[in-house]
Amino acid sequence: MFVDKAKIKIKAGDGGDGAVSFHREKYVASGGPDGGDGGKGGDVIFVADDNLSTLLDFRYKRKYIAEKGQNGSSRNCTGKNAENLIIKVPRGTVIRDSNTGRIMADMSDSQPKVLARGGRGGKGNANFATATRQIPRFAKPGFLGEEFEVTLELKLLADVGLVGFPNVGKSTLISVVSSAKPKIANYHFTTLVPVLGLVRTAPEKSFVMADIPGLIEGASEGIGLGHEFLRHVERCRLIVHVLDVSGIEGRNPIDDFNIINRELGNFSEELIKCPQIVAGNKCDMATPEQIETLRKYIEEEKNLPFFAISSATTKGTAELMNYVSEVLDTLPPIKEFEAEPVPQAELDDMLGVNQKFEVSIEDGIYYVEAKWLEPVMRTVDMDDYSSLQYFQRVLRNSGIIDRLEEMGINEGDTVNIFGFEFDYVK
Repeated sequence: MFVDKAKIKIKAGDGGDGAVSFHREKYVASGGPDGGDGGKGGDVIFVADDNLSTLLDFRYKRKYIAEKGQNGSSRNCTGKNAENLIIKVPRGTVIRDSNTGRIMADMSDSQPKVLARGGRGGKGNANFATATRQIPRFAKPGFLGEEFEVTLELKLLADVGLVGFPNVGKSTLISVVSSAKPKIANYHFTTLVPVLGLVRTAPEKSFVMADIPGLIEGASEGIGLGHEFLRHVERCRLIVHVLDVSGIEGRNPIDDFNIINRELGNFSEELIKCPQIVAGNKCDMATPEQIETLRKYIEEEKNLPFFAISSATTKGTAELMNYVSEVLDTLPPIKEFEAEPVPQAELDDMLGVNQKFEVSIEDGIYYVEAKWLEPVMRTVDMDDYSSLQYFQRVLRNSGIIDRLEEMGINEGDTVNIFGFEFDYVK
């Protein structure tokens, strides 16, 4: 089953929490704090794998979560860093942020791409000892790992894309000029998935050709199969437009030419600017007048190269492929999509600059919701004065106390944060 689009959730590992610990050893008096730092969470890394040709696996597994860093421990022992999570995808996969549409990576080369970075480990209480605070009973939690919902789109890496109406002979053409063996039959939509073939024009010269199925009128709007597979033409350096010059299907090849080009333009403005060669196929079944009429229209009115061929008898196919190879020598390499920069607002969220929170009132109780605050509370000892001072500074610096005061909180009112309730004191 050919699957070329999938949506998954990825989450890097959270950093390990810092430890709250004090040195305990026989004959050592007044052992100080010795809580170690937490380890780093695992990154989520994407790697292109040439052994994969479809995104089928991502239809059945949609969540990928890296391991959490190990928590710190006593004797100033730092927690172990978590292993990175490696996700293999077919070469040519473009990864986008599902929420913003931002391109995060193009897996066209062999360079691994880190898409979600693991959180740093939290500091142990040994880091907070001072001359006036010798027994800190709090530590910092690990930072949260980055989390994204991403869309994977496979865009085939091919030098040449074969486009045209169904049953014009694209599959036959790629089968006679390459080693590809697509299904060939005399009915529409025989080809249901893109087919790649390696065309060799000289002992050390070759290029990759793709048969793009399902283009009909309305393809760019989702009619037929074209909407699903037009994305595979986007990378192509050159388009070979195959027409049925014989008109045996009852269609006019000139009309077919204009319809397909209109669909390419509707899908992408860049596609219509892509260099194009026209191949008039099934010439063994056409009259000389039909061939000349189409040739005159393509060469004189559209100013495009025209080749009269017969895929069934291989007439003219070698000349066409040699010309394609010559044109490719003059064109830039296969298009790669540049990763787009992270918007400043999104970057601030990742770095914790925008510590978002919500405050609501129910039955006179102020409820504070802040996802980033939950790991902070795990490492605070509410029975220890210095820990409470640290917690109060977090609430003040993040703006939560200011928001409570704006909402009219009075001394003695109850505040609830993740089930922990306390009375507000000015």
